[in-house]
Amino acid sequence: MARIKGALNARKKHNRVLKLAKGYRGARSKQYRIAKQSVMRAQTSAFAGRKQKKRQMRSLWIVRINAGARMNGLSYSQLMHGLKVAGVDINRKMLAELAVNDAAGFAALTEVAKKAIA
Repeated sequence: MARIKGALNARKKHNRVLKLAKGYRGARSKQYRIAKQSVMRAQTSAFAGRKQKKRQMRSLWIVRINAGARMNGLSYSQLMHGLKVAGVDINRKMLAELAVNDAAGFAALTEVAKKAIA
């Protein structure tokens, strides 16, 4: 039985990492050892970034809802409390969409919330 060397598998592994490092400057895209470190760090940052994107979107929705609520005489917390008491189950993403694109519909929801609080 002939001995099998690891060159093919090593080359595949190196090429996979170097392909991910394409576009990096200097040795980061040319030398395997340095490229491997850069790719590992980039993937860690990418994972964290995907989580942060969700937080940032929720924050943006809350800002938009608050702006719309204040135009209709309520604060964000009063609006959300009023909607909860009234039994209106609508998520922040859709509320933000209404606040931006459908002012009349959003005003109707604020009236529902006002009645529920009072």
